[in-house]
Amino acid sequence: MSVAHPRRTQIPEPEEAPGAQRFLPAEHTLGAMRAAVVACQGCPLYRDATQAVFGEGVDHARVMMIGEQPGDSEDLAGKPFVGPAGHVLDAALAVAGIPRDEVYVTNVVKHFKFTRRGKRRIHDKPTQYEIAACRPWLVSELALVAPDIVVVLGATAAQSLLGRTTVHPASVLRAPDEAQRQIAREAFFADLVMVGACYRRLRSTGMH
Repeated sequence: MSVAHPRRTQIPEPEEAPGAQRFLPAEHTLGAMRAAVVACQGCPLYRDATQAVFGEGVDHARVMMIGEQPGDSEDLAGKPFVGPAGHVLDAALAVAGIPRDEVYVTNVVKHFKFTRRGKRRIHDKPTQYEIAACRPWLVSELALVAPDIVVVLGATAAQSLLGRTTVHPASVLRAPDEAQRQIAREAFFADLVMVGACYRRLRSTGMH
């Protein structure tokens, strides 16, 4: 996990601009974006996913959290961070003293990429092309929410925004044994506690 100041964060420009730009609505609001993303065919991922999963949260949240992509649960529900990784995130937010309903959560890629193994759908990492294709949605979300704190979760989100890798709550669940999971969980929670301290400091000063 990594925390960035949104005013200093510039998303790297892709070499070419495939994808989502032509699906963005003329009305530059989160509501219009959320309605428009359902029709996005900016990359091939829309063909197999159940639906596009746009960000969710208060329009001008102080804290914005960005993950890689929706998982199986999110793809079915149409909401970000509602599956197992979302439960880890909720627990970490509670420990950090950050209400989930005061956070805007989203993903770099809006469609679930997966490989079928029998009846299961196993997460696949999105390609740079797919990340670039989805970039206009994320750029719009950052501009409209205008958060004070951006928390990037996982390698894909961090590489996309910062050029380096960080930790996603799902990685806590993928640790090889319970002892390692507990270590990863405590480290992730400690990071969010620091975010919580920054969040409360901003609230107390009335800054946005």
